[in-house]
Amino acid sequence: MKYYLVAGEASGDLHGANLMKALKELDGQADFRFFGGDLMQAEGGTLVKHYADMAFMGFVEVVINLNTILKNLKKCKQDILAYQPDVLVLIDFPGFNLKIAEFAKAQGLLVCYYISPKVWAWNQKRVLKIKRIVDHLFCILPFEVDFYKSWGMEIDYVGNPLLDAVDAFKPNPDFIADNNLAGKNIVALLPGSRKQEISRLLPEMLGAVNKFPHHQFVVAGAPSFNKDYYHQYLGGKAIPVIFNATYDILANAEAAVVASGTATLETALFNVPQVVVYKGNTLTIAIARMLVKLKFISLVNLIMDSAVVKELIQEDCNTLNITNELNNLLHNTHHRETMLAGYDALDEKMGTPGASAKTAKLIVKYASKQ
Repeated sequence: MKYYLVAGEASGDLHGANLMKALKELDGQADFRFFGGDLMQAEGGTLVKHYADMAFMGFVEVVINLNTILKNLKKCKQDILAYQPDVLVLIDFPGFNLKIAEFAKAQGLLVCYYISPKVWAWNQKRVLKIKRIVDHLFCILPFEVDFYKSWGMEIDYVGNPLLDAVDAFKPNPDFIADNNLAGKNIVALLPGSRKQEISRLLPEMLGAVNKFPHHQFVVAGAPSFNKDYYHQYLGGKAIPVIFNATYDILANAEAAVVASGTATLETALFNVPQVVVYKGNTLTIAIARMLVKLKFISLVNLIMDSAVVKELIQEDCNTLNITNELNNLLHNTHHRETMLAGYDALDEKMGTPGASAKTAKLIVKYASKQ
């Protein structure tokens, strides 16, 4: 069968690649065309557009880049029509993908949506639109089942694909030696994969480095950038930026400072105590605070519905607060053990790996019935 996938950011590329791998095991004739990234490209098929040209987050950022977004939407629609897939698989990235879903549904295509849009966070009535334009929705967070049920929508709960990615990870036994990291315990810095995230968060993270001379800080570089991009923020500090090795960094880290997003859950699954940070455009945050009715922003806290990890948002996201929380994570035994106990409870709630295989099996079943 012919599969068209659309992933617009790094996490979607990861989950898309694992899904493609699972689809190939079920369908020996699988042919892929996609918007995605390097990981998906490594699974085969044709990469039409890289997510590096698509990942804009925030109300103001979207407005500023509206022309680029509209061009990407037009290209995607035209390419889907030309390819005529047996099934369209949309992966997260709702601002873009819900528009593609509406277009594809009008063309009579089978629309599958993997990783539900977070409509439970704000404007919940969007569920009504999703019911109309999405044929099959695959959810990855436990509480989403009851949420969609309350709106009269049946969904497929498949578990979380991050469990698949972490389970499949094979540590590099030479990671420390290869990167000259011996001698000091590591603090991982994960400033995100988007330019606006890195530019706002990395300077605040790096401001804490001098307060911890007995630790080695390591930046997890996003694959869509190079070392020169990061060096403008390092200010001459001898801090390694390592690409395509986030899981190896986490596997060797004592603590981490993490941009809000998928990486917060990955960090917890690696059992690394963390502080979650986020800083956006002032107007974007002001709008979000009016619209979004959530107690937490990190996936760890959202899933557990409690403050397992510290969140430093906007004005609270500064070097002083990051330093104080890192100090607690590294030197306050009770604080550290309390967070790790929260991670244990999270592991129980998350369940076992298998989301990619479950989703692939359902997609093949639904597409075969067309």
